[in-house]
Amino acid sequence: MNKKNFLTIFHIFNCFIILAQSKDSINLEFIERYKENRELSYTSPLSEIGAPSKYILSGKLTTTYMLLASKKLPVSFAVIPDFTVRVRNENSAGVRTPSFRLGGAFYIRLNENPNHYKYAELGFTHHSNGQDAEATNTDGTINTYNGNFSTNYLTTSYRFGNFTSHVEGQNYDSYNHRVGLEWHKWFAYEKALANNYGFTRLLYNFSLRKYAFYNSKNSKSQLEKEYLRLNADLSYAVNALSNSPITGVKKRLNAEFTANYSLPFMQNVFLMATAGYYGEDPYNIYFSDHYAFLRFGIATGFIKYKVKP
Repeated sequence: MNKKNFLTIFHIFNCFIILAQSKDSINLEFIERYKENRELSYTSPLSEIGAPSKYILSGKLTTTYMLLASKKLPVSFAVIPDFTVRVRNENSAGVRTPSFRLGGAFYIRLNENPNHYKYAELGFTHHSNGQDAEATNTDGTINTYNGNFSTNYLTTSYRFGNFTSHVEGQNYDSYNHRVGLEWHKWFAYEKALANNYGFTRLLYNFSLRKYAFYNSKNSKSQLEKEYLRLNADLSYAVNALSNSPITGVKKRLNAEFTANYSLPFMQNVFLMATAGYYGEDPYNIYFSDHYAFLRFGIATGFIKYKVKP
């Protein structure tokens, strides 16, 4: 083998290594997108202000266990638990019927640009409240005291977003979208939900996020941090519902608009303020309640917080 052929082969080999390393980096950055786009956990005193029931406190605890997150693969898998409780404003300060969700999600990367990302998501979720009494009272009303609630559903989503161009150390934004479908009818569910529950929902989410750099006065390190997240979550039930035409927004629409702001001295925590409307309360057996509400508190999750030397 002459020197020219050797150098050609060596150059091709180096190109393959660079390409493989580039794909590794892309896959890892997409895994960060999957986590950043998950819902936030929160704690809220006097939550769901405006609901028919009065609460002292509510909380949502969720996370993402990335069981398959290889830098070599364009697909990932996560287990996602979600616990939501509302403490009632009564003598016993009881929770009564907590919402327990446990599921998983597959992710597949659809392009190679993490700053202008596109990916698909397929999830399965079980939702129940740990009760075993009849879901309806003798008069036909829903038993919100200890009535059984259970359902299982698939969620398919297309997610895409863009990060604004910026140089290192310059503040920037990201615009993040989700379009999806939630489908329950293929799986077991509490019979009282039939014709009264949104088994098929169209989903849309928009999230505007702002990021800033903070310079340390006592060292050369620099902090990159997400300090603002504005979310809009919309869903609409399109299946047949008793006494509600397809245009019956009052019973079919769920909408939440949330502002999350992190003060400079906070780490991975937001101050949270939400205004919304539930045509169908997502808190398990309370699904027949519909109302406008306010919620205030603190929130956390996979929020960008990176110290750079």
